[in-house]
This record gives sequence, C-alpha cells and structure tokens, in this order.
Amino acid sequence: MSINKDQVEGRVKEAAGSVQQTAGKAVNSTSQQVKGAVNKVAGAAQAKYGDIKADLKDSAKDTE
Repeated sequence: MSINKDQVEGRVKEAAGSVQQTAGKAVNSTSQQVKGAVNKVAGAAQAKYGDIKADLKDSAKDTE
C-alpha cells in the first residue's frame, strides 16, 4: 500500500487537534477544546480521503 500526502497531513492534523483539545481541557478553555475537536475531525477526514485515494490507486495497479 502506498502512502500519500493526504494520509500523512491528515494524521498530523488529527494528532495536533487531539493535543490542542487536551491542552484546552487542562487550562479550562472551551474554545481551545472546540478548536482541537474540529481539527481532530478534519484531520481524520483528510486521512480517510487519503486512504481511499491510496486504495483506488492500488486497485488500479492490480487491474493492469
């Protein structure tokens, strides 16, 4: 399976969002928690998009 830019960037955003969310909880900042949660979800979506893109690319190679 190949790894693409969307997979890497998505997982990095997801991890950063998780850290931001946890930091928001630590300092009792609701806005930081929400921003972290949004970044976490956006990162997961981007990573999933990258996964699908890689699967399609791998499938195309198999049919050649």
